[in-house]
Amino acid sequence: MACVLETPLRMSVLSEVTASSRHYVDRLFDPDPQKVLQGVIDMKNAVIGNNKQKANLIVLGAVPRLLYLLQQETSSTELKTECAVVLGSLAMGTENNVKSLLDCHIIPALLQGLLSPDLKFIEACLRCLRTIFTSPVTPEELLYTDATVIPHLMALLSRSRYTQEYVCQIFSHCCKLRHWHSCGFKSSPQPLLCANGPDHQTVLFNHGAVQNIAHLLTSASYKVRMQALKCFLVLAFENPQVSMTLVNVLVDGELLPQIFVKMLQRDKPIEMQLTSAKCLTYMCRAGAIRTDDTCIVLKTLPCLVRMCCKERLLEERVDGAETLAYLIETDVELQRIASITDHLIAMLADYFKYPSSVSAITDIKRLDHDLKHAHELRQAAFKLYAALGANDEDIRKKIIETENMMDRVVNGLSESSIKVRLAAVRCLHSLSRSVQQLRTSFQDHAVWKPLMKVLQNAPDEILVVASSTLCNLLLEFSPSKEPILESGAIELLCSLTQSDNLALRVNGVWALMNMAFQAEQKIKADILRGLSTEQLFQLLSDSDVNVLMKTLGLLRNLLSTRPHIDQIISTHGKQIMQAVTLILEGEHNVEVKEQTLCILANIADGTTAKELIMTNDDILQKIKYYMSHSNAKLQLAAMFCVSNLIWNEEEGSQERQDKLRDIGIVDILHKLSQSSDPNLCDKAKTALQQYLA
Repeated sequence: MACVLETPLRMSVLSEVTASSRHYVDRLFDPDPQKVLQGVIDMKNAVIGNNKQKANLIVLGAVPRLLYLLQQETSSTELKTECAVVLGSLAMGTENNVKSLLDCHIIPALLQGLLSPDLKFIEACLRCLRTIFTSPVTPEELLYTDATVIPHLMALLSRSRYTQEYVCQIFSHCCKLRHWHSCGFKSSPQPLLCANGPDHQTVLFNHGAVQNIAHLLTSASYKVRMQALKCFLVLAFENPQVSMTLVNVLVDGELLPQIFVKMLQRDKPIEMQLTSAKCLTYMCRAGAIRTDDTCIVLKTLPCLVRMCCKERLLEERVDGAETLAYLIETDVELQRIASITDHLIAMLADYFKYPSSVSAITDIKRLDHDLKHAHELRQAAFKLYAALGANDEDIRKKIIETENMMDRVVNGLSESSIKVRLAAVRCLHSLSRSVQQLRTSFQDHAVWKPLMKVLQNAPDEILVVASSTLCNLLLEFSPSKEPILESGAIELLCSLTQSDNLALRVNGVWALMNMAFQAEQKIKADILRGLSTEQLFQLLSDSDVNVLMKTLGLLRNLLSTRPHIDQIISTHGKQIMQAVTLILEGEHNVEVKEQTLCILANIADGTTAKELIMTNDDILQKIKYYMSHSNAKLQLAAMFCVSNLIWNEEEGSQERQDKLRDIGIVDILHKLSQSSDPNLCDKAKTALQQYLA
């Protein structure tokens, strides 16, 4: 059985396969074991750095024969070792080479080789496995198929510095996460989904990865120390269990965080500084290290800021900025400290200056390098700006005052790279939390125009953040609200409320709620028309409490000012009362029921709308029930309904007062007027005065 490349080769290409390539393969079938060994050694020398030769040998069927020789009991250990070395060299070629090796089931053969007593052969198998597993085309799950493999790899960590380096490298590349973060954006480049069963972190942790790898951090070999560090990086990411364990691990009398701090000192290689800072960042975000711990504030954060400076390589600056964004993302004080460390905000402006203005003729390599990293740099800068400006108004002001900042964000919204667009939208969302900037910079740059364009046709991950930003631009004090309305936003937002994506449903309703606040009757009518009665009540029965709360908020804003209340109730009253009844009877939390009672209070404030409540005995009984509820918020909301119904300056108040007295409302008001809660007491006394007037 021959392994073939993914695409069939034409005869003209096959004819280019040299006679010497065929000769190498033919020698593998020689009956003389010594000649076979020499043939493998010669093949090894021929393929080093020669991708064409590697491809030729794969096409000619070298891989199945090498694997056969590697697994034969009659093969000498030296031959097996040389076969593993050649296979490793073939794997170092193109991704197609790796696919061909995988098609020939190379991994089970190499894993079997790890059971050999010979260390050199084991190291050769591990080196080849390392090369294959670090390829993006290799499924990580292949390492976890056989439950005996991980414990055996753990045992091999004690054999030599090479087994330590290769095993740690395999673990760090094959430890992927089952889940993605739920909070905000994620700056770390680690996440991937893993298949069913325990996630990779748990498997490695349960097989003693922390204990087996910790002592390698003090190895004499730099490569071993680095690979051990990278293992802890992927083990700690978003994992409180592993992170809490790492905090308490002792190595040669020192706690692991102290070792990590030593590794991020300025005299250490940049790779080690950056990886150590990432380890401490992940442990901090997982809750194992406090955000005000000196190892974070005085060591990790300054180290990551250093990585952002102009002197660092572009890839280091990207990694530093993204990790720093992740570290400070949820902590206001860290955001403040970072913003005043080494002029970070101004330093990040340099991230947008690539590719540099160096002449392409004089420095073509530099230009190629800059082009390659330009997107990543802009993405990292936007992410870090978003994290820095998440909470503090002064920091947002500094960011916006950075040279051409708003132009850069606006340009970022139309970038070809989806990752840059997403980061730019996140940055815009962070800055849109500023009331002052909504009124000034956002208006000056007409930010709403490119934002609306982004919302027209974007993947969900961008839509979620863009629609969140739109929610802020639709707040009543935002000058952008009116032009957004004129650009057809209602139809767009109504369509979002029908999305299967929960975040999009929430944002769609939220934006409509903001839009309806103190809006004209026409806008409210357009919203109701765009949503349709059916969709509105679909949202009121949504299983997610956030969707329900925002829909109730939307209804409350729609049912404000008397002419609007009367108009909406005249067309949608029956359905609204049905929804109110269902919610008040259902198993909902206090906030949901309070919001629902406030909607009733708004209806009760209408001129004609209040009759819908007065003619509904079921609703009146529910108001009475909530006046005597154990929760003061619900009692207060129910009393607002009563006050609006009995206000004696309005027509028909006497009849309404009499009806409410008949069902026992006045008795409850007397009791509440004696309440120890001052709000309840005052509201009850005010209501009783309406009866006395």
